[in-house]
Amino acid sequence: MLSERILSLATQQLNKNYLNGSAAAHVDRVPPPTSVSDARANANATGERDLGAASVAADGGHLYMLYMHVPFCRQLCTYCSFNRFYFEETRAREYFRSLRTEMEMVAELGYRFGATYIGGGTPTVLLDELAETLDLARRLFPDIRDVSTETNPTDLGDELFDALAGRVDRLSVGVQSFDNDLLQQMSRYKTTGTAEETLAAVQSMRGRFHSFNVDMIYNFPSQSMESLARDIELVKQTGCNQTTFYPLMASPLRRRQLREAVGRINYAREYDMYRMICERLADSFVASSAWTFSADKDMIIDEYIVDYPEYVGIGSGAMSYLQGRNYTNTFSLREYHDRVRSGRMGITKMSEGSAGRTVDMRYYFATKLFGLRLDKDDFRARFGVAIERGLPLEMAYMRLVGAFATNDAHEITLTDKGRYLMVALMRETLARSNDYRDEARAALSPDEYAELLEQAPAAAES
Repeated sequence: MLSERILSLATQQLNKNYLNGSAAAHVDRVPPPTSVSDARANANATGERDLGAASVAADGGHLYMLYMHVPFCRQLCTYCSFNRFYFEETRAREYFRSLRTEMEMVAELGYRFGATYIGGGTPTVLLDELAETLDLARRLFPDIRDVSTETNPTDLGDELFDALAGRVDRLSVGVQSFDNDLLQQMSRYKTTGTAEETLAAVQSMRGRFHSFNVDMIYNFPSQSMESLARDIELVKQTGCNQTTFYPLMASPLRRRQLREAVGRINYAREYDMYRMICERLADSFVASSAWTFSADKDMIIDEYIVDYPEYVGIGSGAMSYLQGRNYTNTFSLREYHDRVRSGRMGITKMSEGSAGRTVDMRYYFATKLFGLRLDKDDFRARFGVAIERGLPLEMAYMRLVGAFATNDAHEITLTDKGRYLMVALMRETLARSNDYRDEARAALSPDEYAELLEQAPAAAES
């Protein structure tokens, strides 16, 4: 689709420029939180800040989102670029201790969080450590309403439920596909089980969490339309009440590796696959974001930036976005532990200046439309200008390609094509972040790189 290719290329360039703006940081911690009154005054004066509706507490306080990263996996999947290392128990327990210490530093700054998301890696590699970490988060941040964590199919079962029941509101299981051939290509077949075993494991968790999400990936080079159709039908048989279908988001660097291993990614058919997903899920789910489908459209979703534009990230490789700046924690576990032991957060890079008014408006535009609705009155109140004047090129382009279902004086909603374009935009944004992560891991010392990323899988499973 020509409109997708144009948008993807433009997004690649904008994201490259933005992420390349990060430089070595000489700060011990993220800045303290901003009050709602200060944030609104700043927004009215400069248009450089944004407050989501969900990020304001009942008493008017400013709520943020807390992201925790657990970078350990029993197997490193070929397509994944998130910060992850081979699991080893002693190393992981030390990491959880540092993670909790860094969380306490954030509490000392006065932050209040409305939600927390635990990503990885595989956060459930040590359930006792995860439970202790979640309990601390609840004590330190009593405003937390929603807790979401990721897991793998092999971790599902009574032990996981007993550890996380009452602690986790949304459990997201990384299935990726029910096609055994694809699971073998992803290096998941031996470690996460066959498609049949995975389906049984997921079905065993039916109704046990308030929100139970099944993560799927589509547009693998060797994936057929028939294989995708079967995946969709099996998702509906799992008993989940939410599913997220991500397009394959290989970073530009990793795309070359994938092409050599399993073939070239075919973006020309991605839209056809997306339409199939939307059409075949429609009898059981409604869209709650451009790529998440829920039994109830108001359920918690993966992309927390829709409701919480500002967030604090803790853990190795985590990122924070605060007051128009990006902050990135070190990808080195050694450096991470050293910093935390000395009373500092893991931050080693940050953007050199505030993103600027236009970038903030684009950020608002993308995140709200990814969440399927943009409030024009809210945009004007935040940025002091109508969206047509603030983002004339973006509005003209989306209107020209037929992305808007509604575009009146008060709101914008999307057509099916418009939703797909937001998927493509998010795909390229996350893919560029993956390049950034790959580059950060490549900068590890040779001995730490070998210790964390090149050990034999058999040793990792011990």
